[in-house]
Amino acid sequence: MLLTASEDDRRNSVLVPVLVSAFAIPVSMLFWIVNVTYSLLAPDSEYQADGYPVISPWRWLAAVIIPIFMAGWALKKKTLDLSGALLGSFMGFVLTLSSFAHLGCLIAFFVTSSKATKFRAHRKKKVTEDFKINSRRNWIQVLCNGGMATQLALLYLLDIGYGERPIDFDKDYRNSWLSIGILGATACCNGDTWASELGTVVGSSDPFLITSRKRVPRGTNGAVSWFGILVSLLGGLVLGLTYYIIILYTVDPAVLQSAAPQWPIIFAGGVGGLLGSLCDSFLGATLQYSGVDEQGMVVERPGKGVRHISGRQILDNHSVNLLSSIFTSLTLPRLANIFWPQ
Repeated sequence: MLLTASEDDRRNSVLVPVLVSAFAIPVSMLFWIVNVTYSLLAPDSEYQADGYPVISPWRWLAAVIIPIFMAGWALKKKTLDLSGALLGSFMGFVLTLSSFAHLGCLIAFFVTSSKATKFRAHRKKKVTEDFKINSRRNWIQVLCNGGMATQLALLYLLDIGYGERPIDFDKDYRNSWLSIGILGATACCNGDTWASELGTVVGSSDPFLITSRKRVPRGTNGAVSWFGILVSLLGGLVLGLTYYIIILYTVDPAVLQSAAPQWPIIFAGGVGGLLGSLCDSFLGATLQYSGVDEQGMVVERPGKGVRHISGRQILDNHSVNLLSSIFTSLTLPRLANIFWPQ
C-alpha cells in the first residue's frame, strides 16, 4: 500500500522516538555498568553512598535521551546545523548528568533564544550583513555560548558528584559556587541574545554606543537601548525562575527548610543576564569592528566603501560571547556570596 507524504511524515514522527529510546536504553545501561564497576573497584570512593553507585541508571538514561531529543528538535526547527547539534548533545549530556537544574537552564536558554532569533527576522535581514549565517548555529557558536557552563558542570561532577542541591554558601560552598556559575554563564548568553535579537527590531529610535552614548545604526556591536537592557534582565530572570522551580520540586523539603532561602536564585539569574549583556556590549564597542557599507548594512570587517563606526578588529562575535560568559560565570558567584541572605 502506498503512503502519502503526510502519512509518511506521521509514521516517521512515531518511529524516531522509538528508535531513539531503543538506542538510549542500552547506552545508558552501559554507562551505569561502568559506574558500578568503578564503585566496586574503589569501595571507599566518595562517589558511592550506602553501597550503591551515586549515579542511578535512570539518571544515565535521562542524560542520554533528553539531549538527543533536544538536538533532533533543533535540527528540525533549523536552529542548529549538524555540528552544532552534536556538540549540543554532549553539553546536554554533561549538564543533565550533573543536575536537572543545570539542564533546565540550558533548555530555557535554547528555547527562548531560538524564538528571539526568529522574531521579526525579515527586519534583521535589512540591518546586519550576517543574519542568515547566524540564524542557524554551528558548533563554534554552540561552544562559545555553552562551553563555560559545560566546563563548570564537569567540575561539579568531579568535585560534588551529581544531583540537585539547594544554594547555601555557608553550608555547601562549592556546590553553590559552581551552580551559580553555571546559572551565570547561561543567563549571560540568554540575556545578551534577548537584548540583541529583540532590541534590534523593537522601537523606532537608534541605539546608543555603551562607551560614548553616541547614537549609532541598529546592529552595531556594542550598541544598547533601554529596551534591550530591560529584556536582558528579563532573559536572565527567566533562567533564574527556571532554576528556582526545579530546585523546589526536586530537593527534599526537609533539606530546603534547613538551607538558606532559595528565592534569590531568581534575582541572581536576572543579574547574570544584565551583567553578561553589558559586558558583551562593552567588548563589542571596543574590541569588535563595526562599520556601514554603501548599502547601509552594518558589517564587521573594514573594506572599500565601508565607514567605520566603532571598535577595533581584534575579536569576533564568538570570542565576545565566550569572554562575556566566562566573566559572568566567575563574577556572579562572588556577588551572590556577598548578598545571599542566610
